[in-house]
Amino acid sequence: MKIVVLCPHFAPDTAPTGTVMTRIVEELARLGHELHVVAALPWYREHRIEPGWGGRWIRTERCEWGSITRVHPFPGADKANLARRAAGFVGFSALAGVAALRAGGWFRRADVVLAMSPPLTLGLTGWVAGLFRRAPLVFNIQDVFPDAAIRTGAITNRRIIAVATLLERVSYQRAAAVTVLSDDLRRNVVAKLDPHRAGTVHVIPNFVDTAAIVPSDRLTPYRAELGIGDEPVVLYAGNVGFSQSLDLVVGAARRLPAVTFVINGDGAARRALEADAVGVTNLRFAGYQPIERLGEVLASGDVHVVPLRTGLGDVSVPSKTYSSLAAGRPVVASIDPGSEIPRLLAAAGAGFDVAPDDLDAFVDAIRSMIDDPARAAAMGAAGRAWAEREASPRAVGAAYQRLLTTVAAR
Repeated sequence: MKIVVLCPHFAPDTAPTGTVMTRIVEELARLGHELHVVAALPWYREHRIEPGWGGRWIRTERCEWGSITRVHPFPGADKANLARRAAGFVGFSALAGVAALRAGGWFRRADVVLAMSPPLTLGLTGWVAGLFRRAPLVFNIQDVFPDAAIRTGAITNRRIIAVATLLERVSYQRAAAVTVLSDDLRRNVVAKLDPHRAGTVHVIPNFVDTAAIVPSDRLTPYRAELGIGDEPVVLYAGNVGFSQSLDLVVGAARRLPAVTFVINGDGAARRALEADAVGVTNLRFAGYQPIERLGEVLASGDVHVVPLRTGLGDVSVPSKTYSSLAAGRPVVASIDPGSEIPRLLAAAGAGFDVAPDDLDAFVDAIRSMIDDPARAAAMGAAGRAWAEREASPRAVGAAYQRLLTTVAAR
């Protein structure tokens, strides 16, 4: 098949969604398909185009399985300015749409277009590109937008909510198939579709590269860089945004002074979080590290935490959980009970889940891990075994191939 892929990030960009789509493309290429990727110039780590990638709005490179076209992402320095970010998404999506028409040859027929959200705007971009390329759209949903932004209060303007909600529904309706990460997300999306289109929504979970992320010694060079010794470390590694209840991490650090806490990542909420944590001497903040250091960063934590605000369990599946399991570390998740991550942790025997935004329960769960290292190690080993068994890239790549082949055949 000839597949056109639209996504916000692609290697060497370090965004989690970029890691996901890069590996999906690699697996589909391994299965013999021709792929033409359209993504942004690398910009995620510093929220600006990385050195060596500037000077041109569109760059195309050929590779053995097809091509990669990178376009200007129109990044903004203020991550909390939603209007500015929305304008950037629209600009990027428009430029990506033009690039999608020429990827692999101007207007040449493709078998299928695979587009990723967020940003939500790539849904209609992919649909329009599919019209010109005579190819159906498969819309890959990583987070359900605008639901998460509405529930966290990041978007309150009724007109913006109405426009985003309309764009969401239209994008789902125009797609030949929609993929989501969990049954919770599937129920959310199906509720927004005409009843006869429920069968177009498919669950394909994310995966983790168990060859690149492996259990490693806890006393890493990264610890030394942060001035951390051999004391217990609780780690959060991921986006520092408004959807994550990272105030729980600050609160837990205040209550557990003998434990070092690390928040590794960047995002719109980091500045306010650092201000709130002034005087908390056992809490370290650190920015994103190069992707090749991800395994070392994850190994530095004895316990990993995955906090998500109340009401977001059915619109978001934190993919960082899979990486934590692959690293062989136990997880404490503060997420809506009964949602995907609590079910995963229970099935794997890899950690605890507590009610979201419950500081007392969160601290008690972390303390129980720290006080019983043998039990924590056993949970970490169980999580690693689950990741190897259930979340391999090869299995997920095969699932995408089956779906894309079916959609293209129609």
